[in-house]
Amino acid sequence: MKAIHVALAVVVLSAVGAGSYWLGTRAPAAAPDGANGASATADSPKPRKLLYYRNPMGLADTSPTPKKDPMGMDYIAVYEGEDESGSAGPAGAAASPNQVRISTEKIQKLGVRTEAAQMRSLGRTVRASGRVEPDERRVYVIAPKFEGYVERLHVNVTGQPVTKGQPLFEAYSPELVSAQREYAIAMQGTQAMKDAGADAQSGMQQLAESSLTRLRNWDLSSAQVTALINSGQVQRSISFPSPVSGVVTEKKALQGMRFMPGEMLYQVTDLSSVWVIADLSEQDIGSVRTGANAKVTVTAYPNEVFRGRITYVYPTLKADTRSVPVRVELANPGQRLKPAMFAQVELAVGGRTPVLTVPDSAVIDTGTRRLVLVQVGEGRFEPREVELGGRGENFVEVIKGVSDGEQVVVAANFLIDAESNLKAAVGGLSGHSGYGNAPKGSEPAASGATPSAPIAPTWPATAPAPAKVGHKATGTVDSFDPKTGTLSLSHGPVATLKWPAMTMKFKAANTALLKGLLPGQAVSFEFVERQPGEYVVTAIAAAPGIGSTPPAPKAAPAASAAAGSHSGH
Repeated sequence: MKAIHVALAVVVLSAVGAGSYWLGTRAPAAAPDGANGASATADSPKPRKLLYYRNPMGLADTSPTPKKDPMGMDYIAVYEGEDESGSAGPAGAAASPNQVRISTEKIQKLGVRTEAAQMRSLGRTVRASGRVEPDERRVYVIAPKFEGYVERLHVNVTGQPVTKGQPLFEAYSPELVSAQREYAIAMQGTQAMKDAGADAQSGMQQLAESSLTRLRNWDLSSAQVTALINSGQVQRSISFPSPVSGVVTEKKALQGMRFMPGEMLYQVTDLSSVWVIADLSEQDIGSVRTGANAKVTVTAYPNEVFRGRITYVYPTLKADTRSVPVRVELANPGQRLKPAMFAQVELAVGGRTPVLTVPDSAVIDTGTRRLVLVQVGEGRFEPREVELGGRGENFVEVIKGVSDGEQVVVAANFLIDAESNLKAAVGGLSGHSGYGNAPKGSEPAASGATPSAPIAPTWPATAPAPAKVGHKATGTVDSFDPKTGTLSLSHGPVATLKWPAMTMKFKAANTALLKGLLPGQAVSFEFVERQPGEYVVTAIAAAPGIGSTPPAPKAAPAASAAAGSHSGH
């Protein structure tokens, strides 16, 4: 019995010890009213201030209250200290007003890619179409300088290859026969007057020289003249040899035909060297220099490259094609290149001195200036106006605006333009009136405002003012529809548009602009013509009392909307 009591005592003591241990471990978790409670209160996050709700598809549309887009998606809440994408910026990192901020998630979705601006040589290849033509300096024409008849043809087909000195045809000419006889008689007279006086010998010798010169001027060959001198025999017909080795490219001589002085009978072309006349674009002609090497390919030999050099840049421009011809001279062994063949010409142009360059895809050309997006931090981009120089193969020289090593956006830069209101940031570059930035502290009107509350005109907090010329007017509110965002105003004359007073419908840039409006209320407002015939109210305020100056309207908390109808004209 005693042993049983001892065992019970041991069990009770063990239970008490276990309970004490459990209470000791649990005590810190129960924070008493005191220091621990204060610490817990200090560590609890402060409630964030709700600014507005933005469109979930990234459109320039916001709302002061929760809503859904036409596809049924909820608008996303944007709190103070966050950028438009909903990501909080780094502590103490105040972005420049000229910078564009994009969340990492959107950067990945857009496929943004950057590349460093760096020094490189701007060599590039200019390609142009051309045609093979014979070398004009190697084209020879056979045209007798006297009247005669074709007695015999030795070359009687066009395209026949000939060698230098090869007879082409034989011709008979009464004038040629008479000239030979005059020379023969003069030579006989010279021999007969060997014993005569010096004056008589000199006169006869001059007559013989004149006859011989006449024959030479008629293009008789040296061999024919020598034979005439040695034999003194008059030849009835004279053979005309080819002046060069080549191909007969034109033949008009026919057996027995009569020809007149200067009439072309044969044309022989030396095709051992040919020209390629290439038509270069007007924008490329400034990079081409005489003496530059060129590669030529033709359809007949697609796997073979013929190499030549530019020997001449023509001084005229073809107005119909806006191109300038250049002459490429190249050898033609085996006469494989035929005249009139089409050819493709590649010219290596560009300087060898390294210059600062960026990929040509990084440049956004607005028509009036050129911009690049420079990555200045994680998810932060800064648009900069740049001055460009020469262009190379996929790269362009940057003279001013970007430094060596800076990362520039080379892919999806136009998507960043649309996604992040690039126009607003660009406007800060020079204060251009076509673009605007949202002033700090502008917030949309709080939900629940009473209709009698004063209208708080504000500029869009997340989207730029329309890139159009704004117009100001005063009038009276006839009616408005918050659901469609339309309102009807009876306004006075608009000086900037030369409008008379009229009643017309407008589209509000944001439904928040309609809060506090009352039918019959006098207002002053600003509007733009988004598209022809589409007018959007960008700011509206209650008209001040008589004699006071109307306050300048501020920006509305949302941006672009569909244009309203315009009636009354």
